[in-house]
This record gives sequence, C-alpha cells and structure tokens, in this order.
Amino acid sequence: MKELVMITRPENLEDIKNILDDVNCGGMTLSTVMGCGTQKGMDAELAETVNEIKGFKTTINLLPKIRVEVVVENKDVESIITAVREKCATDRVGDGKIFIRNIEDVIRIRTGERGTKAM
Repeated sequence: MKELVMITRPENLEDIKNILDDVNCGGMTLSTVMGCGTQKGMDAELAETVNEIKGFKTTINLLPKIRVEVVVENKDVESIITAVREKCATDRVGDGKIFIRNIEDVIRIRTGERGTKAM
C-alpha cells in the first residue's frame, strides 16, 4: 500500500476526486493549506502587505492550495499519478507536488480488519 499526498491548486479538486473515483479509491482526506515553493508565493505587489500575527510583523506571501491524502494499493499508484498529471498540469510553476509514502499496515478501528480489507 502507498499513501499519496497531493498538494495542488484548489481548482484541481474536482478533477482529482473524479480520478480517485475512477480507481475506486475508498476515501480521501482533504485539507485547505497555504504554501509556496519555486512559485515564490503571491505577486510582488501583493507580497508587500505586512500583517501582524501574535505581535510579530510579517509579510504573507503564501498561496492557497489543497492537500489530498489517499492510501491506495500499489497497482493503482502509477495510473493515479498519470491521470493527475494529464488533468492538472498547466506547465506553469505552482501546479503542485505528489509525495509517495510506503504504508506498512492499516487497521479499521470499528472492526479490527487489517490491510486492504480495512481500506
């Protein structure tokens, strides 16, 4: 089993949900997050805005993103990655990243089922 953590633009959410539905993914966790990478955050004129957070002045240059986390069987990983790249890539900086982690086991709390049965 693998965990895919996809961080991308909010407008890609429906496409990602459809991709996961197509591979019969059992569920997902979605978070609204803020961040920047090589995109360097907001435009320079917007980045000039200084905010005060807990008494400290800071320049906010973060952009809204979504973080989708799913655990899938190994056989589904490449098809999900390919589909996400086909649907969500714009060839512009800021399209996002997909992180892949190994999952040793999963346990359904309610029944105690383990492994793929618990997914």
